[in-house]
Amino acid sequence: MPVYDFNHTPDDKNKSVCTYTIFQTNNATPSAKEPILVIDAKEMTPAHHSCGVFTNPVKRTSFEFETAQGTISADLTSIDARFVSLLKWLGENHINVRLSGENTADGYAVYKIRETGFGGGTKLSAEDGFLQFMIERLLASDAPTEEPSDEELDEIGDDMRLTSLQSITDFMNCAGRTLPDNIRLWARRNLAVARSHEVTTEERRHAQRALSIMMNIQWKNNYFESIDPVAARRILDEELYGMEKVKQRIIETIIQINRTHTLPAYGLLLVGPAGTGKSQVAYAVARILNLPWTTLDMSSINDPEQLTGSSRIYSNAKPGIIMEAFSMAESSNLVFIINELDKAASGKGNGNPADVLLTLLDNLGFTDNYIECMIPTVGVYPIATANDKSQISAPLMSRFAVIDIPDYTPDEKKIIFSKFVLPKVLKRLGLEAQECIVTPDGLDAILEHIKNTSGIRDLEQSAEHIAANALYQIEVDHVTSVTFDAASVKKLLS
Repeated sequence: MPVYDFNHTPDDKNKSVCTYTIFQTNNATPSAKEPILVIDAKEMTPAHHSCGVFTNPVKRTSFEFETAQGTISADLTSIDARFVSLLKWLGENHINVRLSGENTADGYAVYKIRETGFGGGTKLSAEDGFLQFMIERLLASDAPTEEPSDEELDEIGDDMRLTSLQSITDFMNCAGRTLPDNIRLWARRNLAVARSHEVTTEERRHAQRALSIMMNIQWKNNYFESIDPVAARRILDEELYGMEKVKQRIIETIIQINRTHTLPAYGLLLVGPAGTGKSQVAYAVARILNLPWTTLDMSSINDPEQLTGSSRIYSNAKPGIIMEAFSMAESSNLVFIINELDKAASGKGNGNPADVLLTLLDNLGFTDNYIECMIPTVGVYPIATANDKSQISAPLMSRFAVIDIPDYTPDEKKIIFSKFVLPKVLKRLGLEAQECIVTPDGLDAILEHIKNTSGIRDLEQSAEHIAANALYQIEVDHVTSVTFDAASVKKLLS
């Protein structure tokens, strides 16, 4: 690997030439074989847990071990590219740390860094647990695509959020190029506003709030790990009965992700009658992708500003629903489940919500009016549901692969009731199967009662009614079991 010299005056004897190389990795679990950094241990044998401080790696490129014999300085020989800015920051602030590592043929391989007692050192951050948070955030980040420049070098164990200006500043300095370029530049501008005394208190408050939102999101690239098709099929079978064509289409999508390691260019649009399990399919896909998910209910959105947020010129300004979804997920990779897409064109405000969705679905980036920064959307996978696709505009339709979900047949509904719906209700009510029995003619009576409805919602409600009645008879009439035949079902559900 090349050695990067960060000093412009190598002839100056007061400055050491940079000794370390930078290696790139996306490993999220450091170990002695895949460490965060390696320290030259020729002059000593560091203990498994060793304490000391980094001296600014830009100037001295070393770590000063605290030993029984005194302070011993050792050069850094290699650093994970994601951690260069963090180590520089630790060195500049003379933070006391404890390293965990092993002595290997290459040197002392460090795989864990923790803050120790402050002693005479500087407090690490205004937020407790910042170092552990920072390290876990960096481990979850992707390696920078370029090596840091000199200017840039002047750059979660605890459940914490970055809210104070100090912790936000520390985070920005430590994150370095693990943040996308446009977001890093945006953050610098907003930090200047948040610190400025030449703007109003309101402007400073909005800038700090926007920074907190953006810095608490884990910005990832568009690379996706392979997904086990067998495990994916198992999840689909657990969540959905039948629907073989639907399951096949979803598995095809999984195979495509495994080949390209990117999300498909098109999301999924699930079209079918109410109650046929469209939302359940969407949740199953989110589970398979192992991504956080959020829902957008288009029937309740009648103004584009609900999606795009409001301008900071207003005192009560706030981000839109889409930006809040990124913030809640704390990740730029997530599944957007867009319910009732066929209602998206019925905006009543100044504009059409459907037009906002187009910018989200194009994977070219989304801009929120409050945040005022383009958010990368390459890690967003949209799954939409609709009852009537004829009400969806052609531009929106062109962004999706359409999957038609037909209604269940009477025979399928019988199996769903017997094997899934009724057992689920009985378990929730604490009833055993033998305490509530539905005979074959009783099941026929249930299907006759709901024959004019689509989906299985009415089937679920019927099971709920029957199980509740059985529980009532057992508790009040002190019977041991209740059997529902055709006559009792008709009497109960009529």
